[in-house]
Amino acid sequence: MKTYLVTGGAGFIGSNFVYYLLKKYQDIQVVNVDKLTYAGNLENLKGLENDSRHIFVQADICDDQAIAKLFQQYEIDYVVNFAAESHVDRSILNPEIFVETNVQGTVNLLKHAKAAWTIGDDVYKAGVKFLQVSTDEVYGSLGEEGYFMETTPLCPHSPYSASKASADLFVQAFADTYRFPVNITRCSNNYGPYQFPEKLIPLIFNNTVHHKESPVYGDGLNVRDWLYVEDHCKGIDAVINKGRLGEVYNIGGHNERTNIFIVKTIIAYVKEHIDAAVGEHMITYVTDRKGHDRRYGIDPTKITDELGWYPETKFEDGIKKTLKWYSEHQEWIDHITSGKYQEYYKLMYEGR
Repeated sequence: MKTYLVTGGAGFIGSNFVYYLLKKYQDIQVVNVDKLTYAGNLENLKGLENDSRHIFVQADICDDQAIAKLFQQYEIDYVVNFAAESHVDRSILNPEIFVETNVQGTVNLLKHAKAAWTIGDDVYKAGVKFLQVSTDEVYGSLGEEGYFMETTPLCPHSPYSASKASADLFVQAFADTYRFPVNITRCSNNYGPYQFPEKLIPLIFNNTVHHKESPVYGDGLNVRDWLYVEDHCKGIDAVINKGRLGEVYNIGGHNERTNIFIVKTIIAYVKEHIDAAVGEHMITYVTDRKGHDRRYGIDPTKITDELGWYPETKFEDGIKKTLKWYSEHQEWIDHITSGKYQEYYKLMYEGR
């Protein structure tokens, strides 16, 4: 039986990945580690309460003793590191937090995985792997043409993306220096169930249903490549099982859309399915974000050719599934935007 250590597994992508694993594989165990900061939510894992294969541990990946204990207690085969501070606006306000979690936390995981898996000089237990989940933002910004490839130089423009690039380089350094078994995946913008409402799609949905203004940075023409979260989970699974050691794999959706298109699509959905009184008059343009990259676009040819993965979900289908989920889980949104989340969410709710 294989044991996965999934960090950040109570967050958006992490929780979706845990569900995906436990649905696909019967003979596995998932040790799910999350610090439960504002974006980590145990409600995301309610469907797993009676699944003995799922073990939740509240811990900080920067906690040396806590991570050491996990490797002592469980015979871990795979580390999948989702744990990260990920909101660009917050990184601009508090960059040091991103260095601590995204860089120091990753190094702490690498250190303890290496210690647990070492059986000789640069020789490791068979079949183990450390997978670092990264982002296309480490590549910087594209012009109107071209795509990010795995060979594209790293050129991060925000404290968030700089911290993720730094973590990636530490992962690669462990592979180069110690021959440590790693892969790095870099994905485009994810969307789907359980995404914390600081991000564009759930933020605009929630603002719209509550008749709040929908803030759009700059002219709204910044372009992102949108990847349905389940497709991302399938890509990560493919890399864990079939990815060549030491390699980077880009995971993209082939779904490039402008921010303003996304906002108008959400408003149109709410108008048609929930509340006919809403409309595009609710859109307000706000001062552009500092260092705001103009366009991201991923070329996933490598993962398609080598591992047979491709994005299965068209944006037109994925966005309807996502908005339907949010409309059916308004109590989930209401809960995480109140209580301990309220002060933080208030900044995002007002378009900061």
